[in-house]
Order: sequence, then structure tokens, then C-alpha cells
Amino acid sequence: MINAVLVFNNSGQPRLTKFYTQLDTAVQQRLLSEIFTLVANRPSSSCNFLPLPPLLAPSKSSTIAPVSSTPTDTPSLITYRHYATLYFILISTSTESPLALLDLIQVFVEALDRLFENVCELDLIFHFETLHAVLGEMIVGGVVVETGLEKVVRGVREQGKIMRRMGNAGGRSGGLGGGILGGFGLRGV
Repeated sequence: MINAVLVFNNSGQPRLTKFYTQLDTAVQQRLLSEIFTLVANRPSSSCNFLPLPPLLAPSKSSTIAPVSSTPTDTPSLITYRHYATLYFILISTSTESPLALLDLIQVFVEALDRLFENVCELDLIFHFETLHAVLGEMIVGGVVVETGLEKVVRGVREQGKIMRRMGNAGGRSGGLGGGILGGFGLRGV
């Protein structure tokens, strides 16, 4: 199970934080800081897998709401990739394949790149709806449901068409309808 998806810029500012397990806000903030520090300080020649920091290591008084009582449901692995100015990070249980998680990150980035036609950090800031739509097409409740690049991109574009129809049905000639289209990265579609 995937417990969290995080995207940071090189300065450590979060651009996406999506948690699939219940955590206190204070724990989330400490976790974000610790994980970025761990990942950013690693040499580029290091592998893309890390053990989870002690903050979330399984304990008797854990703040994580467990899915079941088996020890394999606890978060234990950080998988990440660094692309240009952004770090894409997944926190997962030991039941997930680290290589499959690297592939998931790759598909996520490629989908964003296709939707934004050369994605950059500003696209993620100003069109966060698209970022969440892509993630929603790929992961539901911490479970990977789709890794096919074409299906993910098509699903997000279909969401944009629905939003455009809803905007046009409301009698709006611009305003919200145009903003939603832009938000889904459908330039010229």
C-alpha cells in the first residue's frame, strides 16, 4: 500500500502532499521535513530507496491508523526520483515492489509532461487540479489502480471535457469554464 505521495522542489517546498493514512498534522509536518532532508542530502549516485525515518517506524503507540494488524501494513520504505527541480517521493509498505514504485513515479511524471507539454514547477503550482487528477487516476485509497500512461492521460482529459461541458451548461462564456480547462492542462485540445 502507498501511504503518501510527496513532491518537493529543490528548496524543500512541498508542491504536493497526499497522505493515504491518517496522521496528526504535527507528525505530517515533521515527516515532510525529515524526508526532504534525507532525500536531498543523498548523492546522485545512491539508490532511490530509503528506510523510513524513526518518526514513522512501527511502535506500540503509533499515530498511524493501521489497515489491519499485520506488520506488513506499516509504512517502511521511501522510494524517490529527482527530475530537474523536483523530487517525487512515495512512502509505502514493504509489500510494494520498489521497482514498481519507481515505474509508477515515471508514469506519473510522463503523464504530467504530456498534459502540460513539457511540465515545470509552475505548472504544478498554478494547475494543481491536474496534478491531483493524474494522481487520482493512478492511485485510489493508497492502492495503485492504473499504470498505463495512455489510460491515465485519457482519463484526465475526459475529466476536463466534463468540466468544460458543466461550465458551458451554466451559461458562462468565459470565467470559470476557461479556467478549469486551463487547470486540466488541455491547451489546444
